[in-house]
Amino acid sequence: MKTILVIDDDIDIGNLLEELLVREQYRVLRAYSGTEALLLLSSKRPDLILLDLMLPGLDGEEVLRHICGIPVIVLSAKAGVQDKVNLLLRGAVDYITKPFEAKELLARITVQLRRKPLEHEEPILQYNTLSMNLDTRTVSVQGTDVKLTKTEFAILKLLLHNPSQVITKTRLLEEISSDTPDCVESSLKVHISNLRKKLREINGFDFIESVWGIGFKLRET
Repeated sequence: MKTILVIDDDIDIGNLLEELLVREQYRVLRAYSGTEALLLLSSKRPDLILLDLMLPGLDGEEVLRHICGIPVIVLSAKAGVQDKVNLLLRGAVDYITKPFEAKELLARITVQLRRKPLEHEEPILQYNTLSMNLDTRTVSVQGTDVKLTKTEFAILKLLLHNPSQVITKTRLLEEISSDTPDCVESSLKVHISNLRKKLREINGFDFIESVWGIGFKLRET
């Protein structure tokens, strides 16, 4: 049974969330302030966290800075695009505006819990002469460093995690959204083109190929 930590000082909303989650067979932990949440996290490790921003003591943004390796979905009344972008860039995997639809929240929770746990991620991804170090966030081809933008790094990381698969454009945009919320369908082609060029400049090999009408994959050697 998966465990979800609800961090929200609003008792009514917290009770509603707990009832909803328990009905879906989740175990629920509760914290009513930022300080209480960090104290609880020092001894418990939930599978996912639902985090409100407006908390007594430490606010939600401060709490987020102390969370590592656990997916965090922010629940907030703040609806501004910049608020969402800022929280996603600071480590949240998703952002839902209050009031929210129960079905949508449950669907987003399911998506995050399907993903590979962050702490089990291998630090080095290797494909032919291409290497990515996730700890130092560096990429090299034949030992030569390649400087990538945040979006290019996220795209390449997804491809390296799935070296034999064709990644559809839709899946690519969805999976890298937490790392690069500014990447949209209209700009994806440019990011891919720039990434291919940077990798190809080292030894002339084009590591990424387009699969017409579907998406992208790593080229077989």
